[in-house]
Amino acid sequence: MSSRITRLLVGLALYGVGCAFTVAAGLGVDPWTVFAQGISRVTGVGVGWVTNIVGLAVLLLWIPLRQKPGIGTIANVLLVGTSMQVALWVLPHPDALWLQAAMLVGGVVLVAVASGLYIGAHFGPGPRDGLMTGMHARFGWPIWICRLTVEGSVLVLGWLLGGTVGIGTVVFALGIGPLVHVALPLLATPEPTRASHRPARV
Repeated sequence: MSSRITRLLVGLALYGVGCAFTVAAGLGVDPWTVFAQGISRVTGVGVGWVTNIVGLAVLLLWIPLRQKPGIGTIANVLLVGTSMQVALWVLPHPDALWLQAAMLVGGVVLVAVASGLYIGAHFGPGPRDGLMTGMHARFGWPIWICRLTVEGSVLVLGWLLGGTVGIGTVVFALGIGPLVHVALPLLATPEPTRASHRPARV
């Protein structure tokens, strides 16, 4: 249990740091961060804090979808945006294209590693992933349609609000799936089963 909790907390913190790298690179970010950036530009609230607020708002959408959050879901809402905001205070925002590209790639890789850690801890999905799986369970839509509908909507809204859409958005979209596919089996803990909680026979 202690190993799983450690993986969860480290993974969520690293996820926020990875997102901060992509923001600091300035070449475009993932759809949810585009949305958070757009709200941040309009409100003046830091993008990390907005990420936490958006996560909480998305979590409220679980109620009509009859989804139940896990420990990992709550921790996601609290930690990802916070670590992103702290990292953005200290990270450089380079102008050289090669440095921007390096930060972008490093950020995407870090997000994939972080995903392998926190997803592999088996403490429940993040609020955004849970929204899509909840829509799938409630309405019977394929997961890809749920993801396309939700992420496409927040991407467009975030762009209209001033969020950064660019080559980084494409790199993230194309790279994150294969990278998480590699990271998850390497970093995940064995999924807990009911049998593992039964007392041993003597």
